[in-house]
Amino acid sequence: MLYSTPALADRDRQVLGEVDDLREQLRRRVQGAPAKWTAVLRKSLTADAVAASNSIEGFKVSAIDVEDLIAGESDVDVSDENRAETLAYQHLMTYLQTQHDAPDFQFSKGQLNALHWMLQGHRHTARKPAGQWRAGPVYVTDPGNPRIAAYTAPDADIVADLMSELIDWLNAPTDDHPLVRAAMAHLHLVSIHPWCDGNGRMSRSLQTLMIARAGVIAPEFSSIEAWLGRSLNTWEYYKVLGRLGPSYQPDGDATEWLRFNLLAYHQQAQTVRARFDQSSRVWAMLEGSVADERMVSALHDVAVSGRVRRSRYGASEGLSVQQAQRDLKALAQQGVLAPVGRTRARYYIEGDNFPADVLEVARRPFSLVDPYRR
Repeated sequence: MLYSTPALADRDRQVLGEVDDLREQLRRRVQGAPAKWTAVLRKSLTADAVAASNSIEGFKVSAIDVEDLIAGESDVDVSDENRAETLAYQHLMTYLQTQHDAPDFQFSKGQLNALHWMLQGHRHTARKPAGQWRAGPVYVTDPGNPRIAAYTAPDADIVADLMSELIDWLNAPTDDHPLVRAAMAHLHLVSIHPWCDGNGRMSRSLQTLMIARAGVIAPEFSSIEAWLGRSLNTWEYYKVLGRLGPSYQPDGDATEWLRFNLLAYHQQAQTVRARFDQSSRVWAMLEGSVADERMVSALHDVAVSGRVRRSRYGASEGLSVQQAQRDLKALAQQGVLAPVGRTRARYYIEGDNFPADVLEVARRPFSLVDPYRR
């Protein structure tokens, strides 16, 4: 038995309609923007999602470090464990993004277990196998006391049947809104907790995949994982799940969970719209301010993300090592950039001559509206 999808109240339908409008507006803006610039933004949003979802599980890597790791940078100051978790989740996210328009797509047990292997294969042991259902009990412990079980997952001997029911539900035709269905899929999977580890990230990934499959906008603009990774939202995420019960109770009312997700969709759409507007304005302000237009991407990275590395800049512009080094050195000699560190680990931040008006636009805070409290 799975949770029933709650009926939407008038206010819920209004919020959902606003989310649809925001996503459609963003789709049109993305289509009209330069491909090079939107590619930069997509990478940044993907890094945000990876960093945030991993942070919920205790793996702390900043979004800018995630960007560097994704770009293949080896000299990033993170632990081996955090590096492995980041790259595993990035590979999973990249695969999910490619599935948004895959023909003849269908969910299956094998598919979900394969995705779990992509996420947890580097941690596979006989005691905690990756890519297969758990054989024993699993608990979500209280963050304040690991001896207290905040949630006890269903018995292992019914996991296979529950997952069969979930697969049937995922593949069944429905009139439910895709965002509602994605939120419920997250709840179903995280409540069943079918694996020994990685259940939270797999559930958030499933939600991201289903949003992407809806096809409104590119997958990188669709995920709510960055929103969930903000500390106050993470705390509320656990509290909302906790109020569904200390054990698997699929006859409970999931209305609060659904509204929490509608709020997440709305505020993440607001966030991406603000990021889009800021980033596009920064790009436009920087154009014409440098000797070579390709340098704009380096300055954009510094303004928006805080730094740029030679490897990431070279990869984004298709430059040789020598070309990328020359460009960044020239900008440093002009005082536009300032080098930090030596040799391979060197990166660049804004220098004294970096345009102050650009930094002000790039780093200006923006406000979010709670659609349920207006």
